[in-house]
Amino acid sequence: MTRSNVTIYHNPRCTKSRQTLDLLREQGVEPDIVRYLDAPPDADTLRDLLTKLGLAPMDIIRRKEAAFAELRLADKADDPDALIDAMVAHPILIERPIVVKGKRARLGRPPEKVLELL
Repeated sequence: MTRSNVTIYHNPRCTKSRQTLDLLREQGVEPDIVRYLDAPPDADTLRDLLTKLGLAPMDIIRRKEAAFAELRLADKADDPDALIDAMVAHPILIERPIVVKGKRARLGRPPEKVLELL
């Protein structure tokens, strides 16, 4: 396998994240792995990821996480900065996996979506 300019924001405990990483490796891609729960992205990085994904913060927030309800984020759906701040402070809220290649990114749900980047 060769090193690539692909990065995966990965949670090894997540089935979809593991499947996406396996899929990349099956394609001969060995991505840089960011274990985002251990090294959360800052607000600027998250904004950059959203731009590359072409999505809004509410599109990548995990609504079933306890923190979503505890922080009353449904009430802040129209406040992208508040949502980004919440994801920075509580990275478990970030939907995963996110795969980045160059100026584009894809959410690996389903995992096959990331093949659009290769």
